[in-house]
Amino acid sequence: MAEEWRDGKRALWLMALVMPALPFAAIGLATWTGWAVWFWLGPIVILGVVPLIDLMTGLDRSSPPDEAIARLEKDRYYRWLTFCFLPIQYAGFLAAFWFIGTADVSVTDRVGLAVTAGFVAGLGINTAHELGHKRESHERWLAKIALAQSWYGHFYIEHNRGHHVRVATPQDPASSRVGESFYAFWPRTVLGSLRSAWGIERRRFGLRRLHPFRLGNDVVNAWLMSAALWIVMVLWLGPGVLPYLVIQALVGITLLEAVNYLEHYGMLRQVVGAPGRERYERVDQSHSWNSNNIATNVLLYHLQRHSDHHANPTRRYQALRDYQESPVLPTGYAGMILLALVPPAWRRVMDSRVLGHFDGDMSRANISPRRRSAVLAAHPRSASTAVTAPPPLPAQTGAAGDEPVVRCPGCGYVYDAARGDVREGFPAGTPWAHVPERWTCPDCGVRDKADFVPASRS
Repeated sequence: MAEEWRDGKRALWLMALVMPALPFAAIGLATWTGWAVWFWLGPIVILGVVPLIDLMTGLDRSSPPDEAIARLEKDRYYRWLTFCFLPIQYAGFLAAFWFIGTADVSVTDRVGLAVTAGFVAGLGINTAHELGHKRESHERWLAKIALAQSWYGHFYIEHNRGHHVRVATPQDPASSRVGESFYAFWPRTVLGSLRSAWGIERRRFGLRRLHPFRLGNDVVNAWLMSAALWIVMVLWLGPGVLPYLVIQALVGITLLEAVNYLEHYGMLRQVVGAPGRERYERVDQSHSWNSNNIATNVLLYHLQRHSDHHANPTRRYQALRDYQESPVLPTGYAGMILLALVPPAWRRVMDSRVLGHFDGDMSRANISPRRRSAVLAAHPRSASTAVTAPPPLPAQTGAAGDEPVVRCPGCGYVYDAARGDVREGFPAGTPWAHVPERWTCPDCGVRDKADFVPASRS
């Protein structure tokens, strides 16, 4: 029974609030011991201690039953844990930069503390990821606040409306490809995500015949928050802190993109449908790499249960589940980041796993165009390998163009023609037939217009 199920990690989730306090610990330990190495506590803990704990503590594959999901999602304890991350994150940020701007320490020590603050910024992006997927407007604004430190506020719109729509396809800048090293992936995803975010907002305002340079643009308002924060820091502590602000932002961004590199490496959704109706198969639990290592999962709010997250993007972290069909990483994200920094080791470990996921047919994977010939030559398909046909396109069961109210069958978002959706560019009275065919659900990004079903007006 759902009433009998209990979250075995309920108390462990509090450990996620230890990470944003790392700058305080770094300053305190370095001052107390006189050992400057403690300024580098961020990478020491996240890339050194956490992988070891993952290896020692093993896996947790427990999942809540269907009947417990609603109760878990309503439990505000989990929500407040993510809310509490932000004040600790910014207190640590301010303490680190006060120390950088005023203490008599070497440049190396300042860089180390900035790197530690950057690791917290990267974890802050993950917290923003959790908050930004929720329907409540205050949680979405908190996501932008968490992103301001790293000047990566456009992640809020690109991740939800870009990555979740195009994930595991060649069009997605945040889905890494077989044969693509992390060092090649980083510039492609950083620049591609920026272009994607701006394009999404430009199209949204274009539907309303408005130029995109306005406060309502989620890229513009997020960048203004970052600009305001950094200007305050420079006015308070002087222009000498600016290089260290840049360092911590680059570290935070790199930590995020290293995680992106792990999550969908080589995964490819197949094209389905008859000629003229082709589209990528719907995202499911087989299109993301999973990991059930306890330490990293607790520190990252179950981000490693990434398959369920992409299938159900609005589901809260405590309710995410493990699935047998999901491909599995050999260890937690922290250890995999270290592996990604050594491309030959990464390819040796991960390419064979991609091959196994696609039943020995590497041609079904998402492969770097530059490396495609070499990758396929290194992993030829055996004559005994069966060619699996793409799954058929689901039968058309969506709403007709004249339906007054329609609903996303995945997350429950409702479009009422009488009310429209001004934010999406559809004023009140816009018929469902006038919504573009390529439009996707603004809440989950998983369901296309063709998937929407008739609904009743509440």
